Amino acid sequence: MSKPLPILIASDHAGFELKESLMAHLIEKGHEIKDLGTDSSESTDYPDYAHKLSKKINKDNVGILVCGSGMGMSMTANKHKNIRAALCYSVKNAKLSRLHNDANVITLGERLISKNLAFKCINTFLNTKFESGRHLKRIKKI
Repeated sequence: MSKPLPILIASDHAGFELKESLMAHLIEKGHEIKDLGTDSSESTDYPDYAHKLSKKINKDNVGILVCGSGMGMSMTANKHKNIRAALCYSVKNAKLSRLHNDANVITLGERLISKNLAFKCINTFLNTKFESGRHLKRIKKI
């Protein structure tokens, strides 16, 4: 079995608690985590963290972004070249985001998803490989 990709993770204040829980969950599973902030639940601006993480994503890692809804992080991250950020709220769309869209960043909304479902989405996202084939030509058009 190949070594899992390192995971970059960041949140704003509204996603801080879920980010901390996700990090503990992933470290327990043996993943290498790089926390890019924020470091508290004091008010911050989500674009700052989405940009910071997106600039560091490459073929050798994946990213997790958390804010209140997940939407702001997703919109900001997707402004970056070669970022395919997917806002996930179910195990099925976490799986399809990787399988068909080769997503390299998952975004979650702390205010809209339970911790247990977030863990399941993250596990699915990390354990699903891009199907390639007919999907590759579509990815190249993005």
